[in-house]
Amino acid sequence: MKFLRYILLPIVPIYFLVTWARNKLYDFGWKKSKSYMIPVICVGNLSVGGTGKSPMIEYLIRILKMDYKLATLSRGYKRETSGFKLADASDSAKTIGDEPFQFFNKFGETILVAVDANRQNGIANLLNINNNLDVILLDDAFQHRKVQAGFNILLTSYGDLYCDDILLPTGNLREPKSGAKRANIIMVTKCPNTIAESEKTQIITKLKPRKEQHVFFSSITYSNYVFSLSTKQEISQLSAFTLVTGIANATPLVDYLKFKALDFEHLNFNDHHVFSEKEIEELSKSDCIVTTEKDFMRLKSESKLQEKLFYLPIEFSIDKEEMFNNLVLDAVKR
Repeated sequence: MKFLRYILLPIVPIYFLVTWARNKLYDFGWKKSKSYMIPVICVGNLSVGGTGKSPMIEYLIRILKMDYKLATLSRGYKRETSGFKLADASDSAKTIGDEPFQFFNKFGETILVAVDANRQNGIANLLNINNNLDVILLDDAFQHRKVQAGFNILLTSYGDLYCDDILLPTGNLREPKSGAKRANIIMVTKCPNTIAESEKTQIITKLKPRKEQHVFFSSITYSNYVFSLSTKQEISQLSAFTLVTGIANATPLVDYLKFKALDFEHLNFNDHHVFSEKEIEELSKSDCIVTTEKDFMRLKSESKLQEKLFYLPIEFSIDKEEMFNNLVLDAVKR
């Protein structure tokens, strides 16, 4: 796969010109973006792959849901439905996508969760359903420039900074690095808990933020407990188990479990993997299965797995948390 990417290197300048020209058309107003009277906060990235958008959306929900009428709008990647869909009790990962289903499972009683690949259409439908909404959170919409978000949070992974990458198809960037100028906040995600201030300074120097942009650093830590549909237990108490992951980068999770000296076999699938009947049958032969919360959303409805399926939740923390929260709250108030 890496060899094929290098072969495709001559296509990178073509991809650059196409994406650069598209952005310029929006920058100069020749292609129209729609803005809204209510605050729209966009969470996204420049690269393909996981940068921690779902934990970031959940963090924003937690700091906003008590004081504001809130909705999330996602594309609903790999769902079996199309068009606009507002999540309800009949939905699953198959109908709205695994990440929106995760939002709905956690917060569905207090917020609206919707999916639509066309973000303008999605926002219009949300406002028709509830014209008293205070805030809309756009999940993975940094390149969806038909909507002009009032506040943009750009994520980049600590181990894979966008400034060190190149464009598709050889690299992982969806658009040129200059797109970062549209961000109000740049969040370096998945940092080690021990990251030093001197290293943060070095990273900020590499990212070259504009004067008005703020750079923050966040970390993900894993819980000491795993959860099933009905119970929880300490992960250290598990005997041998099968680790099942369908996420962009499972290395931090694998390293954590190895650090805990746990006995497991790892089955690694592509991000947002849709499990086949044959794969479910094979998984059912395991005595115990541990997976991520996102993967749990796709697997928990499988009756053959329910008695043996657990997920390991994560906790999301931000340095200078109060400053970050105030910037978000100020943007909403404006």
